This record gives sequence, C-alpha cells and structure tokens, in this order.
Amino acid sequence: MKTSPLTAIGLAFFRIAISGMMLTHGIPKLQKLLAGDFEFGDPIGIGAAPSLFLTVIGEFLCPILIIIGYKTRLASIPAAITMFVAAFIVHGSDPFGTKEKAFLYLAAFIAIALLGPGKYSIDRK
Repeated sequence: MKTSPLTAIGLAFFRIAISGMMLTHGIPKLQKLLAGDFEFGDPIGIGAAPSLFLTVIGEFLCPILIIIGYKTRLASIPAAITMFVAAFIVHGSDPFGTKEKAFLYLAAFIAIALLGPGKYSIDRK
C-alpha cells in the first residue's frame, strides 16, 4: 500500500517528536545508572537496579531506535511497557492528572507499534 508524502512525513514527525520528548526522562536515568547510583523505585518487585536498567532501556535506548527508525515496532514495545508500569503501578493511586503524561506516552508508543516507522526510517531502506 502506497502512502502519501504527507502521511510519511507525519509518521516520521510523530515518532521523532514523541521519542525526543521521552529522552528528556530517559537521559537523567541513564546518567544516574552510569554514575553508579542505583537508588530507584522497585514497582514490580525485581529490585531497584534491574528496575532502573529496564527503565533506561524503555526511556532512552528504545526512543533512540525509534527516532532513527530502526526496529521501530519492536523498540516501541519496551517503551510502551515502561509507560504502562508508570501509569498503572507507579502512579496507580495518584489522581489522573499525575498519570496523564504516562498514558499519553503509552498511547503514542502503541500507535507507533501499530503504524510502523513510515517511509523515512532505516527500517524502510
């Protein structure tokens, strides 16, 4: 199925914008991990260090892959799972306004998983 140029540009813009915004959350966590500071929440009971490591994958590594459009659909899954945990477990008892950002990212990463990277991506080369 052939997509219009505007659709291709829209998909690229969407995946790059969402992932770029996610990096603002992932970069500080990556810096924390690289500094050896493993103090972090343990929302799913696997320990603070593994939770931090998985969060860095979901909020830093996967968004980088999504931005360049490499393994985009696969990379959006850990990002979506991270936001699912943030929305339903970490902020589960918080008011909606507190967890709204996690829901928005979750919806966006699910959309990226379903729509794919579009024409302007490494996946399409």
